[in-house]
Amino acid sequence: MSEAVTGHIRVEVMSRHSPENSRPGQGEWVFQYTVRITNLGTDTVQLLSRHWIITDALEHTEEVRGPGVVGEQPVLAPGGSFKYSSWCPLKTPTGMMRGTYQMVRAGGEQFDIEIAPFALKARYTVH
Repeated sequence: MSEAVTGHIRVEVMSRHSPENSRPGQGEWVFQYTVRITNLGTDTVQLLSRHWIITDALEHTEEVRGPGVVGEQPVLAPGGSFKYSSWCPLKTPTGMMRGTYQMVRAGGEQFDIEIAPFALKARYTVH
Protein backbone atom coordinates (compact mmCIF):
# COMPACT_ATOMS: atom_id res chain seq x y z
CA MET A 1 0.00 0.00 0.00
CA SER A 2 1.17 3.54 -0.66
CA GLU A 3 0.03 6.76 0.94
CA ALA A 4 0.80 10.43 0.35
CA VAL A 5 -0.71 13.66 1.66
CA THR A 6 -0.35 16.82 -0.45
CA GLY A 7 -2.26 20.06 0.14
CA HIS A 8 -4.54 18.38 2.71
CA ILE A 9 -5.50 15.63 0.22
CA ARG A 10 -4.61 12.02 1.10
CA VAL A 11 -4.15 9.44 -1.66
CA GLU A 12 -4.00 5.76 -0.65
CA VAL A 13 -3.38 2.98 -3.18
CA MET A 14 -3.57 -0.80 -2.84
CA SER A 15 -2.57 -3.04 -5.74
CA ARG A 16 -2.81 -6.74 -6.53
CA HIS A 17 -1.88 -9.06 -9.36
CA SER A 18 -4.88 -10.25 -11.37
CA PRO A 19 -3.90 -13.77 -12.51
CA GLU A 20 -7.34 -14.38 -14.04
CA ASN A 21 -6.72 -11.55 -16.54
CA SER A 22 -3.00 -12.15 -17.09
CA ARG A 23 -1.41 -14.13 -19.91
CA PRO A 24 2.20 -14.79 -18.90
CA GLY A 25 2.66 -17.02 -21.96
CA GLN A 26 2.06 -13.94 -24.14
CA GLY A 27 4.11 -11.66 -21.86
CA GLU A 28 1.21 -9.84 -20.24
CA TRP A 29 0.66 -9.46 -16.51
CA VAL A 30 -2.39 -7.49 -15.37
CA PHE A 31 -2.60 -5.64 -12.07
CA GLN A 32 -5.62 -4.11 -10.36
CA TYR A 33 -5.25 -1.09 -8.13
CA THR A 34 -7.74 0.63 -5.84
CA VAL A 35 -7.34 4.29 -4.96
CA ARG A 36 -8.99 6.26 -2.16
CA ILE A 37 -8.70 10.07 -2.29
CA THR A 38 -9.70 11.87 0.93
CA ASN A 39 -10.09 15.62 1.44
CA LEU A 40 -8.54 16.42 4.84
CA GLY A 41 -8.80 20.18 4.28
CA THR A 42 -11.50 22.83 4.67
CA ASP A 43 -11.95 23.68 0.96
CA THR A 44 -14.05 21.76 -1.56
CA VAL A 45 -11.81 20.38 -4.32
CA GLN A 46 -12.32 18.66 -7.67
CA LEU A 47 -10.07 16.16 -9.44
CA LEU A 48 -9.48 17.41 -13.00
CA SER A 49 -6.98 14.97 -14.50
CA ARG A 50 -4.41 12.26 -13.86
CA HIS A 51 -0.79 11.63 -14.81
CA TRP A 52 0.58 8.12 -14.26
CA ILE A 53 4.20 7.01 -14.66
CA ILE A 54 4.34 3.22 -15.09
CA THR A 55 7.70 1.42 -15.06
CA ASP A 56 8.21 -2.30 -15.69
CA ALA A 57 11.07 -4.55 -14.54
CA LEU A 58 13.03 -3.76 -17.71
CA GLU A 59 12.96 -0.04 -16.85
CA HIS A 60 10.55 0.65 -19.74
CA THR A 61 8.49 3.69 -18.71
CA GLU A 62 5.09 4.68 -20.02
CA GLU A 63 3.22 7.86 -19.13
CA VAL A 64 -0.56 8.05 -19.16
CA ARG A 65 -2.41 11.37 -18.99
CA GLY A 66 -6.11 12.03 -19.20
CA PRO A 67 -9.14 13.79 -17.79
CA GLY A 68 -10.54 12.53 -14.50
CA VAL A 69 -10.44 8.94 -13.27
CA VAL A 70 -12.69 6.10 -14.48
CA GLY A 71 -14.69 8.64 -16.49
CA GLU A 72 -15.36 10.92 -13.52
CA GLN A 73 -14.05 14.22 -12.18
CA PRO A 74 -15.13 13.80 -8.56
CA VAL A 75 -15.83 16.74 -6.27
CA LEU A 76 -14.70 16.24 -2.67
CA ALA A 77 -16.24 18.31 0.10
CA PRO A 78 -14.21 18.72 3.31
CA GLY A 79 -13.97 15.28 4.94
CA GLY A 80 -15.23 13.59 1.77
CA SER A 81 -13.55 10.77 -0.10
CA PHE A 82 -13.75 9.04 -3.48
CA LYS A 83 -12.72 5.44 -4.13
CA TYR A 84 -12.23 3.72 -7.48
CA SER A 85 -10.51 0.70 -9.01
CA SER A 86 -8.69 0.38 -12.30
CA TRP A 87 -6.09 -1.86 -13.90
CA CYS A 88 -2.72 -1.78 -15.60
CA PRO A 89 -1.08 -4.32 -17.96
CA LEU A 90 2.69 -4.89 -17.82
CA LYS A 91 5.07 -6.84 -20.05
CA THR A 92 6.95 -8.08 -16.96
CA PRO A 93 5.74 -9.74 -13.72
CA THR A 94 6.89 -6.78 -11.60
CA GLY A 95 6.88 -3.03 -11.91
CA MET A 96 5.92 0.22 -10.25
CA MET A 97 3.40 3.03 -10.63
CA ARG A 98 3.42 6.59 -9.34
CA GLY A 99 1.94 9.87 -10.46
CA THR A 100 -0.07 12.99 -9.74
CA TYR A 101 -3.65 14.17 -9.82
CA GLN A 102 -4.38 17.69 -10.98
CA MET A 103 -6.91 19.29 -8.63
CA VAL A 104 -8.76 22.61 -8.38
CA ARG A 105 -10.12 24.35 -5.28
CA ALA A 106 -13.60 25.89 -5.29
CA GLY A 107 -11.95 29.33 -5.69
CA GLY A 108 -10.24 28.26 -8.94
CA GLU A 109 -6.70 27.60 -7.64
CA GLN A 110 -5.18 24.57 -9.38
CA PHE A 111 -2.62 22.31 -7.69
CA ASP A 112 -1.08 18.85 -8.07
CA ILE A 113 -1.21 16.10 -5.48
CA GLU A 114 1.22 13.19 -5.27
CA ILE A 115 0.41 9.54 -5.80
CA ALA A 116 3.21 7.80 -3.91
CA PRO A 117 5.00 4.92 -5.71
CA PHE A 118 3.46 1.48 -5.30
CA ALA A 119 4.71 -1.92 -6.42
CA LEU A 120 3.12 -4.20 -8.99
CA LYS A 121 4.19 -7.78 -8.23
CA ALA A 122 2.94 -11.09 -9.53
CA ARG A 123 3.24 -14.04 -7.18
CA TYR A 124 5.62 -16.78 -8.18
CA THR A 125 4.92 -20.39 -7.34
CA VAL A 126 7.57 -23.05 -7.04
CA HIS A 127 6.61 -26.63 -7.96
